[in-house]
Amino acid sequence: MKRTHLPLNGLRVFDAAARHLSFTRAADELAVTPAAVGQQIRALEDMLGVVLFRRTPKGLELTPEAEAGLPALRSGFLEFEESVRAMQVGQSSQHLTIAAPRDFIQKWLSARLADYMIANPELSIVLIAAEGVPDFTESNLDLAISLTDGAGGHEGLALGAPRFVRVGAHEAKLTANILWPGSPDPSSAGAIRVPDAGLAIEAAMSGLGTALVPALLAQADIDAGRVRAVEDGKDMPLGYWLIAPLPQWRQKKVKALVEALQAA
Repeated sequence: MKRTHLPLNGLRVFDAAARHLSFTRAADELAVTPAAVGQQIRALEDMLGVVLFRRTPKGLELTPEAEAGLPALRSGFLEFEESVRAMQVGQSSQHLTIAAPRDFIQKWLSARLADYMIANPELSIVLIAAEGVPDFTESNLDLAISLTDGAGGHEGLALGAPRFVRVGAHEAKLTANILWPGSPDPSSAGAIRVPDAGLAIEAAMSGLGTALVPALLAQADIDAGRVRAVEDGKDMPLGYWLIAPLPQWRQKKVKALVEALQAA
């Protein structure tokens, strides 16, 4: 019989009924009615072409065919339980793999992860530099942080408001427009182009002009006085999102980190 055709639910009911030698007690264990247990047993007998139970004056009795199959069946259920435990180890492990843009790791994430790891000393983290939403199936990721307009086909939460702010040095040397890939600024003559928003902030800090960048990325430098906001912040379609497929999103270790990052 092919694995896809195995009557697993019927076998589970048979195991319970065989242990109790009672449809009523098996029904109590399985939280169903005795009639439902009887239906499952009859369906299993029809599929297998054998009789599994006989009624006697003393109650239910296993047939020789049923007794012959029980040891392997119970061994199989033990293997199933071990398999489930093995799969759950990843959920309870203290290892996280996170993908995020390189500049976001440097400007925002690293400091928060340091605080989180102090509070969770058993935790180990692997950081992967990635732009956009990565392929979770190929990268074996637990969580991604992306500058995007939503979670797409995954689960996700926005990390702060999607606001951008224009920053510049306190004493600017140039008035150039500092652009980076994905910058909402239009292209302009005399612009300076850099690889990412983090380097755009650094270029502005050096007095090379002004850059329109995510407020979340620039806030620490603004607070420390390394750059100043030369214009009021403005809402944009793009923001930083915490993203993961549903199985990863449900993991306790991912939920705990998402909650901590949102509170940071």
